[in-house]
Amino acid sequence: MINNTYRILIFLRIPLFIHWTTILILTSLPSESLPSVSLGDKVEHFLAFFVLGFFLYLNFLFQNKIKILQKYPFAFTLLICASYGAFDELHQLLIPGRSAEFIDWLADFFGAIVGISFSFLISKLFKENLRNFLKLKLEPLPD
Repeated sequence: MINNTYRILIFLRIPLFIHWTTILILTSLPSESLPSVSLGDKVEHFLAFFVLGFFLYLNFLFQNKIKILQKYPFAFTLLICASYGAFDELHQLLIPGRSAEFIDWLADFFGAIVGISFSFLISKLFKENLRNFLKLKLEPLPD
């Protein structure tokens, strides 16, 4: 049987790490090296930050080390996602064939908001189920 530390690692921490690393790798590639995807550029930005916001929110909510992150996961997740989106856009200025666009950052920002909101909704609707699944013994989640 998997203990709670491994459940959090497997279902929250590792997916966040893999997704964030994938974003960093893909945005570090020159534009001609990117795989072709039939989605629009803004949709790709939105979806990437939707998933980032989703997992980062849950990681903050279901951790027990830094209380302020657990108390205000929405605000801290949005701050980190928005900052990372801005950093990522500026970082792309250094990559051949890439550019920084404010509209891309807006797609990142709104994707993060929707992903965080979706996590918030799931955490409210299935609070006890998530806690039982992750086998958590935390203080009550903030309402």
